[in-house]
Amino acid sequence: MDEEPGLRERKKLATRQALSRAAVRLAVERGLENLLVEDIAAAAGVSPRTFNNYFSSKAEAITAPQVDRARRLAVEVRRRPRGESLWAAILEAAEAQYGVYAEPEAEWTAGVRLVLSEPALIGEFHRAGSAVERELAEAIAERTGTSVEQLYPRLVAASVGAAIQVATDRWVHTTPPVPLTPLVREAISQVAAGLPEPTTARPREQARP
Repeated sequence: MDEEPGLRERKKLATRQALSRAAVRLAVERGLENLLVEDIAAAAGVSPRTFNNYFSSKAEAITAPQVDRARRLAVEVRRRPRGESLWAAILEAAEAQYGVYAEPEAEWTAGVRLVLSEPALIGEFHRAGSAVERELAEAIAERTGTSVEQLYPRLVAASVGAAIQVATDRWVHTTPPVPLTPLVREAISQVAAGLPEPTTARPREQARP
């Protein structure tokens, strides 16, 4: 059974989250190009040196909430009951992570919009996402008795990541707003089913002359 984090670990996590939230808020308010590490540190009530203990760049701080949530998905997949099927475990783990917010939902949405609109942030998110994807592949390999070097766990992890990304993109850009969790579940469920062709009527082929 996993142990609860100690006081020191909780304080470190709180500092990391405060820095990340400050980075997102200030980047949304001022624009990424106008944001300095010193601004983020000051807003979180710490020194720039402390910032550098947690993040290597402002882009890493801004993308941290999305990366952390993806990382927790892998942790949750490992925690799911062993008798549960792989895809059921992934679905339940995804709902556990994308159904609640560590920060206000409006703040989370603004952060996601920012990450999806800035090339520098997109690049940082994908860079960090590669490592997180491997963590999910390792969790999948453990559940399926395979090796992370084999195709299956890596394909499943990549497919789950893509499904969540597509669901998140739709969530951010849909007006009026729609809940994120059902979109994530639908996207992962379609991938789990092998992406069957939609059961919509096809247009009739035009008769040849």
